[in-house]
Amino acid sequence: MEKSFSGFRQYIQQFVQLMSADEELIMTLFEPVSCRKGDVIVAMGSMATHLYFINTGFMRAYHFEDGNEITNHLGGPNSFITAYLSYTTRTSSDESVVAITACNLLRITKDNLDKLYRQSHNLAVFGIIMADQYLIFNNQRSRDLITLSAEQRYLKLLQQTPVYVQQIPLQYIASYIGVKPESLSRIRRQFIS
Repeated sequence: MEKSFSGFRQYIQQFVQLMSADEELIMTLFEPVSCRKGDVIVAMGSMATHLYFINTGFMRAYHFEDGNEITNHLGGPNSFITAYLSYTTRTSSDESVVAITACNLLRITKDNLDKLYRQSHNLAVFGIIMADQYLIFNNQRSRDLITLSAEQRYLKLLQQTPVYVQQIPLQYIASYIGVKPESLSRIRRQFIS
């Protein structure tokens, strides 16, 4: 399997067994693309036309609230990102998705994703697993924002995805956990001392 697909293949095989026909479908229907730091892959007000798998790099999805950018989602290597509601319903997006760093990605249109699921049982099962994980993640994230303190949210992010804390600018981490950057600096000092 081509180099840009090898990490994706390994990722999928954590969940389902791939047959050679599945791998051929992936290589036919997914397209490798690169983007630079700051590139917008989904603009607020436009329709999200692709789902992206991040091979390398970091991305974020955000919306505006009272004039402030609110980070809804962070994505790093071996994760998917898009404006999900827009992508699945084919409507205008209420959020933007932008590259935090240069990224190497695989992308697929909604029509091709539907075709992939129709033609491969294994990949359809993988899609169900990913959809379940996305729902569980969003449910847990909503609960965490309500029930955990800012310190607990930061510690949880640090424990679950330390690479995010190491590679993503602090203002995006702060927005993601629901605090101001100066509050995150105070929280980080508590963990260092």
